[in-house]
Amino acid sequence: MREPAPPRDRFAAWVEALERRHRERLTFAEVRRGLQALSSLYVERRAKLAKGAALEGAGKRAAFALYYGPTHFLLVRTIVRALGTPALAIRVVLDLGCGTGAAGAAWAAEARADYDGVDLSGWAVEEARWTAARFGLRGRARKADLVESVLPPPPAGVLAAFTVNELDEASRERLLSRLLASERGVRVLVVEPLARRLAPWWDGWERGFTAAGGRADLWRLDEPLPETVALLGKAAGLDPSALGGRSLFLPARA
Repeated sequence: MREPAPPRDRFAAWVEALERRHRERLTFAEVRRGLQALSSLYVERRAKLAKGAALEGAGKRAAFALYYGPTHFLLVRTIVRALGTPALAIRVVLDLGCGTGAAGAAWAAEARADYDGVDLSGWAVEEARWTAARFGLRGRARKADLVESVLPPPPAGVLAAFTVNELDEASRERLLSRLLASERGVRVLVVEPLARRLAPWWDGWERGFTAAGGRADLWRLDEPLPETVALLGKAAGLDPSALGGRSLFLPARA
C-alpha cells in the first residue's frame, strides 16, 4: 500500500493526482476548451451560473478542478496565513458552496481543523470528499443548500469562497444576515474575485462586516502556480500573473 505524502508535499501530490483523475479520458485541448468556456461563463453569461452551468460537461468540470482548484487553494492559504492566529484557532471549517473543496481544504489544512463541505452539486460533493481525503482531513461533504446550512458551534471557521457572487439577491441578503449573526467564537471568511463588476453587492457586505468588527482586504497571489496549472491557464488565454482576490474576515468576537 502506498504511503500518504508527508504534509509538506501534499499540495504538489494533490495537483499531480488531479491530473491523473481528470485527464484520464480527456485531452489537453478538451480541458483547455472547457476552461475557455468557463471563463466566458463567469464573465459574459453569469445568469447561467445559478443553474449549475459551470459544472455541465466533463470538459468544464475537469477545467474547474485542474485550474480553479489549485489557484483557489493557494489564494485561500495565502489569506489565512496572513490573517494568522485569529483565523487558525478553530476546530472545523464549514465550506459553503464548496465546489471541489480546494478553498476549504486550504483553510482546514493550515488550521489542522476538520472539514465540512456543502454544495448542491453531487459531483462537487464527491470531489470535495476526495480532496479532503488527499489532504488527510477528517470530516465530510454533503449535498445541501448553503444559505440554509446550520453554522457550526465555536470555535469554527465559515468559508464562502467564490460562491456568493453566484447567488440571487434574496439568497445573498439572507446569507449575509446569518453570517453577521453567527455565534461568538465563529470566524467568517468571504473570498471573491478582484473584479468589482462581478460583485456589485460587495460594498454593502463590506460595510456590514466592518461595522461588526471585521476587515476587508485585497490580495495578489505571488506564489508561482504549479507548471501544469500555469500552462493550462496560458493556453486558455488567462493571465496567471493577475491572480488575486478580495476578502472579508470577521474574527471571533469576545
